[in-house]
Amino acid sequence: MRTCLDRALTFAGATLAAVYAPGAAEGELRLVDASGGTPSGQPPPERLPLSGDSPAVLAFRADRPLWLPADTPPGPLGALPLDAEGRRLGCLLVLGSSADGFENEQRRFLERYADAVAALLEPAADPPGTASLLGPALHSLRVGSFVLFPDAGLIEADNTLLDLVGITPDDFDGKVDTLLAHALPEDMHALMTVLEPADLEYGRRDLEFRVRGPKGEMRWLSLSCRTAPAADGRPDGVLGVVTATPVLRGGADDVSRIQWLTAALDDAATVRDVGRVVVAALREPLAADRVALAALQDDRLMVTVLDPPQPTAWPEAWRSEWRTEWPDAPLRALPTLRDALRDGRMDLWPTDTDLEPGLSGIGPGGLAVLPLPAKGSVAGVCLVGWDRPHEFVPEERSLLTATAALVGQALKRAHAHDAEQELATMLQRSLLPRRLPELPGGTAVARYLPARRGLQVGGDWYDVIALSQDRVALVIGDVQGHSAGAATIMGQMRTAVRAYAMEGHPPDVVVSHANRLLVGMETDLFATCCYAELDMEEGNILFVRAGHLAPLLRRPDGETEEVEVAGGPPLGILAEADFPMTAVELTPGTVLALVTDGLVEAADLPLDEGMRRTRAALGAADPADLGRTADLLLGDAGRREDDVALLLLRYDGMKTRPIRAGWMVWRLPDAVMHARRFTARTLRRWQVQEAADAVLLVVSELVTNALVHTQGPVRLDLILRGDRVRVCVSDSSPRAPAKPVIVDWESTGGRGLLLVEAMSDTFGSVPVAGGKQVWSEIVVPEAVP
Repeated sequence: MRTCLDRALTFAGATLAAVYAPGAAEGELRLVDASGGTPSGQPPPERLPLSGDSPAVLAFRADRPLWLPADTPPGPLGALPLDAEGRRLGCLLVLGSSADGFENEQRRFLERYADAVAALLEPAADPPGTASLLGPALHSLRVGSFVLFPDAGLIEADNTLLDLVGITPDDFDGKVDTLLAHALPEDMHALMTVLEPADLEYGRRDLEFRVRGPKGEMRWLSLSCRTAPAADGRPDGVLGVVTATPVLRGGADDVSRIQWLTAALDDAATVRDVGRVVVAALREPLAADRVALAALQDDRLMVTVLDPPQPTAWPEAWRSEWRTEWPDAPLRALPTLRDALRDGRMDLWPTDTDLEPGLSGIGPGGLAVLPLPAKGSVAGVCLVGWDRPHEFVPEERSLLTATAALVGQALKRAHAHDAEQELATMLQRSLLPRRLPELPGGTAVARYLPARRGLQVGGDWYDVIALSQDRVALVIGDVQGHSAGAATIMGQMRTAVRAYAMEGHPPDVVVSHANRLLVGMETDLFATCCYAELDMEEGNILFVRAGHLAPLLRRPDGETEEVEVAGGPPLGILAEADFPMTAVELTPGTVLALVTDGLVEAADLPLDEGMRRTRAALGAADPADLGRTADLLLGDAGRREDDVALLLLRYDGMKTRPIRAGWMVWRLPDAVMHARRFTARTLRRWQVQEAADAVLLVVSELVTNALVHTQGPVRLDLILRGDRVRVCVSDSSPRAPAKPVIVDWESTGGRGLLLVEAMSDTFGSVPVAGGKQVWSEIVVPEAVP
């Protein structure tokens, strides 16, 4: 990806690209990612104070692009602010290589590139250091690169280029003829001038061509290349990039422009993508000063794209209604637009037309109002404005009419896509934990990334369950499929596993119960799962694996291993399946990684190789920053075939080791007396007699309640951790103790739990295997000298 990035930046006229974002400390921009270098070899600065006057800081503060000429040290330079939904996220800094500075087309590409970087930077409100942004952003723009060897008829092409042409990596043999087979015959002559560069001057060449996709659809691609002479004067090779046509401008004639627009809108999935295509298709080709795109929703105009994006470029009425980047305006306030949308016809208003205040200033030299028809209705409206007097020629009217029809259909389709993705995202977020619990003796982090193809909802899930003060369960699983049905089953399985775990069952029983539940659902889907229960005090962990990938461990010395966990079949296959447990001992500093197959397996990535790469990344990461480690394991955030779940836990060990003592309470007439004597002896041995009165009262009440109201064995456990004594009384009844609602003076009982609650700093009950445990914590008072 870095090779493709360097080539793409070279053809964009840049030798260096650097991303800056607000750092952890206020008042500065911090370097997040960089590629390339300066002629002097000096790296870009790590930090830029916001009080300074560097180009990146000026562009960030002004929220507008800044282009410096070549005579300004260190040379031609561009600083592009990174914005998303009205929030300033940082700045993209590019250093030019040409003495003439950046050409218009290069600037357009870099502006789109900055938008792609901002889209990746947006989820991270506080970037924790260096992040991989430049490469994935280029991948999202679908920019491929190649090296052509004309004499041998061979070509090195990256996966993005192969995807643009419609070839899978497995079907590509490295021959030029394989790529040419997908091009349209009419464009073969232009491509041959690249394949036979002997007659070309040693410089840059740009052209557009068409290919047939796997389903027969036509795609427009733009190619830019440069030949490099060898020692004998003949071309040694051809270096180049190929982009999808939304990145670069189409041809100058109307037919080419409509063809380009059709192909570009076909690739535009979201409303924002449609807006970018409209701006690229209309603003510069028509020499317009403003382009606005608004969708019609319930008699209101929801503006999705404003170009230029600065509020000062638009009427005062719009600025007063500004809602970050997405203002809305009622149709009743804009009668010109209301009439145009009602009639469904294009309106062209000449210079100095007296329009309502909401439109005055958009096009003082001329204003085009384009209703966007879509399937018998109007999807929205597009406004194109000029500051200088503009004459609408017949060819231009035809172009605007054709553009409106294409954009209307694309906008309606994009709205449906956005609504679907928003629903999928909301569903996925509601089914996954909102936050992970704080753990004594360890730290856990998790990541989830949806698949980039199809419906962005899947069956991967994770969970961290605090079972007690010193025990925690970690779960990761994957339900078959990518659909709302898979997500629903995932939510049910996560809830079931958590419920069985909280009941106090051992790991094999938890997974066995979840398996029986899924079998009983009578669904065609199955699920894999890896369940781990960790004793934070001792460092012992029990694994149960149901058809899932094996867990990974990173030892404190950096060595990694794939834990050999005895496995059972996936959940939902066989009701009577066995799920054996595997015990492993952890030392402080060990990192446990649980992953789903979307991280380590893809069409072009075998499972064994994916696990090897993940182990290598885990071994090279710094376990002190577990969030950064998780981001490194995720790697490229580009197009994914499957959703990804990742759960990491660093075991640090308990800072304060508890002291324990236990007593089995026999059902004898003097059982409470023996429990009090055991407690008194233990407190004297621990030298915490200051808490004896409160602890003995709590023990008396809890043991009495257990003997009177339950059957079966009763156990008393005392735990000293720091300055707290914890009293735990376990019995075989699953029913939680109930405090009396009313206790009058004539009652002979019912005050026990009220006394326990009054004497305890904290008090409660938890289910355990075969019953419950009632507990109370009492702080040891400081000894009086």
